Amino acid sequence: MQTPSQRPLWQIYLIFLAPMVLSNFLQGFSGTLNGIYIGQMLGTHALAAVSGMFPVLFFFIALVIGLGAGASVLIGQAWGAGETSMVKQITGATLTLGALVGLIAAVLGSVFARPAMQALGTPADVLDEAVGYAQVMMLILPLLMVFILFTQLLRGVSDTLSPLLALMVSTAVGLLLTPALIKGWVGLAPMGIQSAALAGLVGNLLAMLFLGYRLRHKNSVMAPDRELWAALRLNREILGKVLRIGLPTGVQMVVLSLSELVILALVNSHGSQATAAYGAVTQIVNYVQFPALSIAITASILGAQAIGAGRNERIGPILRTGMLINLCLTGALIVLGYVLSDWLLGLFITDVDARIRAEHLLHIMLWSILVFGFQAVIGGIMRASGVVLVPMGITIFCVLCIELPVAYALNAHFGLEGVWMAFPVTYLAMLGLQTAYYRLVWRHKQIQRLV
Repeated sequence: MQTPSQRPLWQIYLIFLAPMVLSNFLQGFSGTLNGIYIGQMLGTHALAAVSGMFPVLFFFIALVIGLGAGASVLIGQAWGAGETSMVKQITGATLTLGALVGLIAAVLGSVFARPAMQALGTPADVLDEAVGYAQVMMLILPLLMVFILFTQLLRGVSDTLSPLLALMVSTAVGLLLTPALIKGWVGLAPMGIQSAALAGLVGNLLAMLFLGYRLRHKNSVMAPDRELWAALRLNREILGKVLRIGLPTGVQMVVLSLSELVILALVNSHGSQATAAYGAVTQIVNYVQFPALSIAITASILGAQAIGAGRNERIGPILRTGMLINLCLTGALIVLGYVLSDWLLGLFITDVDARIRAEHLLHIMLWSILVFGFQAVIGGIMRASGVVLVPMGITIFCVLCIELPVAYALNAHFGLEGVWMAFPVTYLAMLGLQTAYYRLVWRHKQIQRLV
């Protein structure tokens, strides 16, 4: 049998990538399922109320995703160097900090849910429902954050199958429990639009228990054993390195989420039908964007493991393979999105006029996810070496100085369609600037291990 280093690089990518893409599919499917349940069983107004929570939730989990990105690079390098004790120390310190961030987010989010929804311009006819849903989502956030963070860290040791199986557990629970709570089946109290959030809580709890059992059974380095429990503390030295890489990534994601809040406010100004269209289009775009991000994450982890093993000559081939896979996989999903757009949007929106409008919005920007994927792979490779500040600066510049001004200008000229035109313009600018920095600066840097 070939060892991983002896396999063709495209095979290593696909072995790593396939469970991660399926995991992202399940994550998206869970959100889609909730959207379908709410849209079909409770109506368009309920879907609009839930849709307003998407960017708010993303805002609170952005820092944890940043922590996971930083820690995964360190874990990948330590794993590539064969230092299992360091893997556990990085894991324990990162999970501890993530849990603290989750608790703080839960308190702030539940207290300020109504002012946040009002500031976003949530339509008055769905405000109370949106606030109730937001408050429940904030209260379950700590467990959700720890679950997301732990699955990210597992990828640093090339374990993408365990997160997939855990997500299968949580998705199955949501599939069964959400409609039961909406309608009050088998003696349960009807919970309305809060049903999806409560089902998510139960699903994540069971998935975490399953994950712990599986990792112990397979004697994984990430299993919750005595050494890992002892590592659950705020290790200043390790967290300093995690934050040096992860904090810029988290800040970048916060800026992205803030920009989405601004975009949502623009969308909300066109009424609740536009808000529902935004939610439906976002669900479909996620199915294309998540695989593109998975390819970038794979490139980053494989790059980090190569650096840890002292095989820097593999960086170039890892980048080229990632770009090719993005072209094939993301490109194919984009084609499917265009071909099936009417049917896909019909899963969420029953109103014919709203569905036609949403389809037009989807067609405007869907193709640009391919461009987004290319720039994400380039950024992922640079992050593998700990270089994050300039790629972060490029992303923030493009969002603040290109996306938002273009969205406002085109909204004034073209209306709602103009808002969606800003996304392709932004992604093209990101690709151009990331490519320029990679070719002119990063390739000439000396790459060294961080741990």
